[in-house]
Amino acid sequence: MEFLNAFVAFSNFVIVPAIAYGSQLALGALGVTLIYGILRFSNFAHGDTMAFGAMVTILVTWWFQSMGINLGPMPTALLALPFGIAGAALLVLATDRMVYRFYRAQKAAPVILVIVSMGVMFVMNGLVRFIIGPDGQQFADGERFIISARNFKTMTGLSEGLAFRTSQAITIVTAVIVVALLFWFLNKTRTGKSMRAFSDNEDLALLSGINPERVVAYTWIIVAALATIAGVLYGLDKGFKPFTYFQLLLPIFASAIVGGLGNPLGAIAGGFVIAFSEVTVTYAYKKVLIYLLPESLEPSTLVQLLSTDYKFAVSFAILIIVLLFKPTGLFKGNTA
Repeated sequence: MEFLNAFVAFSNFVIVPAIAYGSQLALGALGVTLIYGILRFSNFAHGDTMAFGAMVTILVTWWFQSMGINLGPMPTALLALPFGIAGAALLVLATDRMVYRFYRAQKAAPVILVIVSMGVMFVMNGLVRFIIGPDGQQFADGERFIISARNFKTMTGLSEGLAFRTSQAITIVTAVIVVALLFWFLNKTRTGKSMRAFSDNEDLALLSGINPERVVAYTWIIVAALATIAGVLYGLDKGFKPFTYFQLLLPIFASAIVGGLGNPLGAIAGGFVIAFSEVTVTYAYKKVLIYLLPESLEPSTLVQLLSTDYKFAVSFAILIIVLLFKPTGLFKGNTA
């Protein structure tokens, strides 16, 4: 019984949150890796693209809520999500036309595009703050829990409860559906195959009659969709604050690089590696150990390796280790 209580506590604070967080990072990292694999540069504006898409979704959500439109137990944000995706797609397509296209025509080095994307990042960040403000925003509604800790205790008779939030369930299910659709699109559709061909060998793809501007446009639209979905899921789970998405850039890039930059499967694996590492290293294990150890050996401290304030340091440390010992990532990515 004590072992079960320890497992439930560990699941409640580590396993379930890490799976949800890993799903969010995986979707974010997929966007980064698609840009790198197809457009050949690291897009530092990706975090703020997530923030912009989430912001549009929030504004439409509030509008729906004011008119009494909702999904009952499910968050109204799911209804507003297509509007957020459309808003983010228009933003990134406009940015590409006004900014990135010029540098592509000049055959600019990837490092130049990285620097340009940093400038775009600051502009997007300022735009989001100007429209919705710098403070945190709550937009989640509907049922908060699928199962609450109190109900779990009643059902099982355990002293430790497991709480499974609606936002966590939606995150996991949505991530599975989106990843499945993305891999189907890339592997089964003509446009997806064109994008893969362009990524593998740009010159050969051009000789085959593939329209590069069309590939670029589809890439940005898909990235906008991934960024918005990841941003909204993160906002539903943890709340929306513009600067948080800027901070998310480190674990997202760490996920993409750890998995293998340019490799979609690696981005997914990297997201979960980073998420579980951050959560397990910053969790206080006192409660779990109290259930597992005899009373004489029960810890008096939190038994926490690092404070949650340093969770992004975990991402950075893993990133450095991977770059030192396996630069191509867990799944071999593009190094060019």
